[in-house]
Amino acid sequence: MKTNWGAAFQIAAVYVGTVVGAGFATGREIVEFFSRFGFIGLIGILMSGYIFIFLGSKLMRISAQIKAASYQELNEYLFGRFFGSAINILMLFMLLGVCAVMLSGAGAVFEEQIGISKTAGLLVTIGLTIITMIVGIRGLFAVNTFVVPMMIAFSFILLFISMKLPNFAEQVLFIPYAEDGWKAVVAPFSYTALNLTLSQAVLVPVASEINDDRTIKWGGYLGGAALTLILLSSHLTLMMLPNLEAYDIPMAAIVKTLASSFYWIFVFVIYGEIFTSVIGNVFGIERQVKKHFSVPSILIVGFIFVVCYFISLINYGTLLSYLYPIFGYVSLTFIILLWMKPFEDGSKGKKVR
Repeated sequence: MKTNWGAAFQIAAVYVGTVVGAGFATGREIVEFFSRFGFIGLIGILMSGYIFIFLGSKLMRISAQIKAASYQELNEYLFGRFFGSAINILMLFMLLGVCAVMLSGAGAVFEEQIGISKTAGLLVTIGLTIITMIVGIRGLFAVNTFVVPMMIAFSFILLFISMKLPNFAEQVLFIPYAEDGWKAVVAPFSYTALNLTLSQAVLVPVASEINDDRTIKWGGYLGGAALTLILLSSHLTLMMLPNLEAYDIPMAAIVKTLASSFYWIFVFVIYGEIFTSVIGNVFGIERQVKKHFSVPSILIVGFIFVVCYFISLINYGTLLSYLYPIFGYVSLTFIILLWMKPFEDGSKGKKVR
């Protein structure tokens, strides 16, 4: 059976677009899990890349083989019906926490980059999100077809500029002291676990719709490889930023220093990525809640924003540095079971792990 390369590239694009969220776009997520550990972080990114390539592909291939319509069905397949239901409820709270982080990130863009208060940024973002949800969001997600390629292009342009700076090699090889240095060992696993767990909501139905094992396999491989390259280029660029942990949005600080003429375009790209991520998360939570409670959508959305607003008042960097690692550790069980679960390799006609 031949691979449908057009569909494989579409899967890869969806995979990249799903994982590249607000924390990724701002660079704060990369700093927290990798860049603050210097050269050890670089090794961690390569390990993460391997997991993204092979376990991301496996996640989608298993979803297609069991004909899972949603991530709930995949979790029940991996954990069993009882524990799968518990994991699905836990995912609901994780999505709520991530939504709060995204909202806080939007406030940080207004405060740190535009000079407007964080509260104003939060209220503007909530208002735009509600308007968009009333009008309809189909057109909005087309923004990602512009935002994600632009962000990828920026990451490679910045890498090219960074490589010309003095002491580039020394900075890349430098290993700074970190009191919690042990986290560098766990980071590749917790980071990929967090992202693969949260991306199920999109990747599972996409894989089931394609339903061609070879195409899904290569789509996963291409998407995982693209994520690895973006992570590497962003990390190598961030290593050239002094006191990189001091910034809520380190990628914007890098652009301001190395490519100031593109600064406002990049701020718009970051905000666009955060905005689409907030809407995607709110819709995901709203759909899940409606399955369990017969409540009008407007009340559910209102409740989500009230909860997320108060959580998002916490500093964006602080919120991300606490919640994302915790969610990553919680998600480790998911990728362990995913790795252990055998599946039918359609290209080889036998069961593999």
